[in-house]
Amino acid sequence: MWPTRPRISYREPVNLPLQVGPMQGFLDDADAALAGSVKAGLDRVEDALHAAVATDVEFIAEPVRHSLAAGGKRFRPLLVLLAAHFGDPLAYGVVEAAVVVELTHLATLYHDDVMDESAVRRGAATANARWGNAVAILTGDFLFSRASDIISDLGPEAVRIESRTFSRLVTGQIRETQGVPPGADPVAHYLQVLDEKTASLIATSARFGAMFSGASPAVVAAVQEYGEIVGVAFQLSDDLLDVASQANESGKTPGTDLREGIHTLPALYALRSTSGDASAVRLRELLSGPLTDDLRHAEALELLRSSPAMEEARATTARYASRAREVLADLPDVPARAGLAALADFVLARTG
Repeated sequence: MWPTRPRISYREPVNLPLQVGPMQGFLDDADAALAGSVKAGLDRVEDALHAAVATDVEFIAEPVRHSLAAGGKRFRPLLVLLAAHFGDPLAYGVVEAAVVVELTHLATLYHDDVMDESAVRRGAATANARWGNAVAILTGDFLFSRASDIISDLGPEAVRIESRTFSRLVTGQIRETQGVPPGADPVAHYLQVLDEKTASLIATSARFGAMFSGASPAVVAAVQEYGEIVGVAFQLSDDLLDVASQANESGKTPGTDLREGIHTLPALYALRSTSGDASAVRLRELLSGPLTDDLRHAEALELLRSSPAMEEARATTARYASRAREVLADLPDVPARAGLAALADFVLARTG
């Protein structure tokens, strides 16, 4: 006999502390009722996340708890809850959808860390470093299965949206793994990877929030477009933080992408520069080779921080944030619209 399906219940919370991470800081200046509702919703999502992954198999439970305990930004659930305020934020499906997108995101992190051979995430040892690749991959699969189980209760349309989102996400990961095709523009390729690998799930987060709240189709379409654009800005801001932040500011060691040979937008702009300035020439030389040596890595990081490429990357991020705000113009003039605008501003402000 099959085991009883675990259900989400946020009416009987597991008494976890309210998770108000750095991404929720923009709510401090938001409409008081909206801020209170979103923060209460995040509390329910946190309870529901733990309830959704509960298992009495300790071999699974320990690596799952490892990820949840690290917290994270909870950016995707936050966007679900904000978008839900164009309708009824307490409607059935809103919290459930927020849990689905966060479980999907967490699952991809387990798999990403295996592919990237990452040893640290959010200042803690990754699951693959602690328990090995097999356990990390299976834990990610377990989280995917729980997300699938929850969304199956939300109807065939929700399942279809999640499935297509996951297809785009995986396509972006494959595109990143294969690298830039011969003759293709590395910057355009990178932005396409971000759109598929990161922004697709963020767009679906906004779509789910509006959809399950009962918002009109026009509102659902607009917030989905907003999520797609702000999702790219969000990842670009993370890329900038990886270069610009000091130790422990961003949750990971500064310059991690450089050390792992990952060329994010600032590095790509630096590499395509034709400047004959000695610093620019030296930076291109360093970026063209491995940066596993501590001295070479430190030199490259310092040069990149002061490079015009950083300002160019910030300008690109600002354009995405501005486009996201423009999409909001046709939405109803309610506190949620101002909240989404403030979120776009906050994403940009993170880059300094």
